[in-house]
Amino acid sequence: MWIDTQLLEQEQREAEESGSVKQLHRSEVPVEQTWDMTTVFPSVEAWEEAFAELLPKRGLLTEYRGRLTESAEALYEAVRTRQEFMIELMKIGAYAFHRADEDTSDTTFLAMKGRLGAVIASAMGDDAWFEPEVIEIPPETLEHFIEEKPELAEYRHAFEMILREKKYKLSQAEEILLAKASQILGAPDEIFGILSNADMTFDPIVNEKGETVPMSHSHLGVYLESRDPRVRRDAFKSMYKTFGQFRNTCATTLQNAIRVDTFNKNVRGFTTGREASLFRNAVPESVYDSLLEAVNERLPLLHRYVRMRKRILGVDELHSYDMYVSLVKEIDLHFTFDEAKEILYKALAPLGEEYIGLLKRAFEERWIDWAVNTGKRSGAYSGGTYATNPFILMSWQGTFDNLFTLAHELGHSIHSYYTRNAQPFQYGHYPIFLAEIASTCNEILLSNYLLKTADSDEMRAAVISHYLDGAKGTVFRQTQFAEFEHMIHLADEAGEALTADFLSEKYGELNKKYYGEALTFDPDIANEWARIPHFYYNYYVFQYATGFSAATSFADAILTEGQPAVERYLGFLKAGSSDWPIDVLKKAGVDMTTPETIVRALDAFERGLDELEALMG
Repeated sequence: MWIDTQLLEQEQREAEESGSVKQLHRSEVPVEQTWDMTTVFPSVEAWEEAFAELLPKRGLLTEYRGRLTESAEALYEAVRTRQEFMIELMKIGAYAFHRADEDTSDTTFLAMKGRLGAVIASAMGDDAWFEPEVIEIPPETLEHFIEEKPELAEYRHAFEMILREKKYKLSQAEEILLAKASQILGAPDEIFGILSNADMTFDPIVNEKGETVPMSHSHLGVYLESRDPRVRRDAFKSMYKTFGQFRNTCATTLQNAIRVDTFNKNVRGFTTGREASLFRNAVPESVYDSLLEAVNERLPLLHRYVRMRKRILGVDELHSYDMYVSLVKEIDLHFTFDEAKEILYKALAPLGEEYIGLLKRAFEERWIDWAVNTGKRSGAYSGGTYATNPFILMSWQGTFDNLFTLAHELGHSIHSYYTRNAQPFQYGHYPIFLAEIASTCNEILLSNYLLKTADSDEMRAAVISHYLDGAKGTVFRQTQFAEFEHMIHLADEAGEALTADFLSEKYGELNKKYYGEALTFDPDIANEWARIPHFYYNYYVFQYATGFSAATSFADAILTEGQPAVERYLGFLKAGSSDWPIDVLKKAGVDMTTPETIVRALDAFERGLDELEALMG
C-alpha cells in the first residue's frame, strides 16, 4: 500500500540507445556527465549503515497487526510507522538500483541490489495483512477515528481506495497466502524473460558494409532503421526465425500468464479479467472500449500513412520490416548535450518560469546520468523515489531521437518532482494510467518548437515524420496490442486453448486490419505476439494510447490558451494519487470518459499526415 512503484517498475523507453560514441569505463567518465547519488547517500558505507539500521525495523510492519480497531491513535501509528519504513526502504533501494545500473558488471552494487531485493520481498509479505484488516474496520468506526484524530483525514482517499475493494478481498489468511504465492504466479513472465533474453540466439546478419554482425533484441531496432532494405529484411527474418522455432513454448508461457489473470479474477469474483485489472484505479471499462472504437473508425488514416510510406520509399512491396526506416534521409541532425539543454529551455517555455526553473535544476543538480560507458544499462528511464531527487538514466549519442528521449524522461522526472513535493507519501506517486502523459506532452511541445524554428522543408519533414512515427507506434500499434490482449483474455475465460496456431491466426488478422492492403503481409509477423513482453502485464498497453491522447489535449490547450491551461496542467502534475486518475484528468480539463480526447489525437495525426504528404509527395 502506498509504495512508490516507480522505483520497482521504472519506466523505460522501448527503443535501445545506439551509436558510435566511444565507450569509457565508468571510472573514466567525467563527473558532470553523471547523476549525483551523494544526495541520496554520501558513500557506500553510509548506505550500508542505513541498510543495517533498516533490517530490525521490519518487525514494525506487523507490530499493529490485529490492533487497527483499538483506537484512532493505534490506526494512525500503524499507518505512520509503515510509511516511515517504506520511505526509508525506497530511499535505500533507489541508491542500490541506480548505482547498479551505472555499470551492470560492478559486483558491489549488484550484490547490494540482490540483498535489497530479498528485503523488499520479505517486507511485502509482512505487509500483506494491512489492507484486509483495514477493510474489516466498520465505516462508522473509521469516520469516528478520523473525527477523533484529525491527522487521519489526509488518508481518507487512501482508505477509500482500499475499502472499495472490500467486495473482492479475501480473508486475511487467504490474502497472505496469495501474497506469498506471488513469485510462483509470476513465473510465466519470468520464464518468458529468461527464454527471450538469455536462452534465445539469433542468426547474425551482414550489415551495409559487408560485415557480419550479431543479432539481438537491442540490435533489431537499429537494423530496422537501416537504409538498406536487405539489412532490414535479414534482421527481421533472423528474429522471427528463432521465435518461430519457440512459438509453442511462447504460447504456453503466454497462456499461463493469461490463466493467472483469469485465476485472480475468478478468485476475487470479478466478471472479466479486464474489469479486475481496471478496477484498482477506477478506470471504467468504457474508456478501453472507446479507445478501440475510435481508433478502429480511423484506421483509414493508418492505411493512408502506409500508402504514403510505400510511395516515399519507392518500393514495389512494403513489408513489415520497412515500417521503421526514416522517411527523411537528406538531413543529419546531431546535438551536443549543452545544445539540447538550450533547445529544451525554449521548447518547454510555454509551461512557465516555474517549470523551466525545475528543468534547470535537473541539469545543474545533476539529476541526469547521460554518460556512455561500458556495462551501463541500456535504454532510458526516470527513477528516484519519494525521499530523493528524480533521476534519469540514458546514454547520450547526440541524435535526434536522443533529444526527444531527454525531453520525454524530463517530463517524467518533473511530474515526479511536483507530485512528491505537493503530496504526502500516500499520494506521492502517480498511477500508470497517468504516467505517460507528462513525458509525451514534453515531446509534443518540443515538436511544436522545432517546427516553428525549422529553416528548411527537410527539417519540417523530419520533425513531422518523427511525430507521425511516434503516434503510429503509440496510438495505433498499442491499440492493436490492446485489442489482441483483450481478445485472448476473453478466449481464455471462455475455455479456448491459446495455442500458437490460434494466437498467430488472430494476431495476423489484426495486423492485416490495422495496416491495410498496402502493406504486404509477411507470415512471420503473425508470430509477433510471441516477442511482446507487454502481453504479460495484464491490460497495460492501452494506457500508452490513452496517455498520448491526453498529452495531445494538454499540449493543444497550453499552446492556444496559455496561462489558464498551464495552471490546470500544473495542477495535474501535482495531483499524484490524491484522487482517482479519471477525476484528476477531468479537473485538469481532459475527459477520458468520452471518445473526444482520442479523436483529438487522431485529428492531430491527420493534420501531420496532410503536411508531410504536401512536403514529400
